[in-house]
Amino acid sequence: MGLKIFLMSFKMVVVTCIFGFSMVLSGCAPVVMKPSSEVHRETTREAGELEENAEKPGLSPRALAALQLTDQGRMFLENNQPDDAIGILERALNLNPNNGRNYYYLAEAWLMKWNIGQATEFNRLAEIYLKDDSEWLHRVILQRERIKEQEQ
Repeated sequence: MGLKIFLMSFKMVVVTCIFGFSMVLSGCAPVVMKPSSEVHRETTREAGELEENAEKPGLSPRALAALQLTDQGRMFLENNQPDDAIGILERALNLNPNNGRNYYYLAEAWLMKWNIGQATEFNRLAEIYLKDDSEWLHRVILQRERIKEQEQ
């Protein structure tokens, strides 16, 4: 009886160790996204925005992390990975819900997935937060037109 308990305990320790090592190893390598050369959506202004904002003295660590997540989400969209983009962009919104570009990119992701309801809602929110930025407001309006085209 004692040997049986010892073997079961030993098996549990081995399984726990294997599970623990797999969890540790899965978090070691960072995910590096490279933008696809086939789809290019960013402007020169947008590409340098992360670096510019990182140098602003009043930018909180949360806002900076949100910008980095937004950039990563944009790259997922460029690589036609809307599900991954949605997860990243939702994390960015949790850190900085006032960034209208997150809403714009979420609308893009849902548009890629043909979910018109979600795309419309995130486009509406993007317009609210980007109404004072004429360049981005123009993008939001063009996006709304693409959403309406998909509805038909």
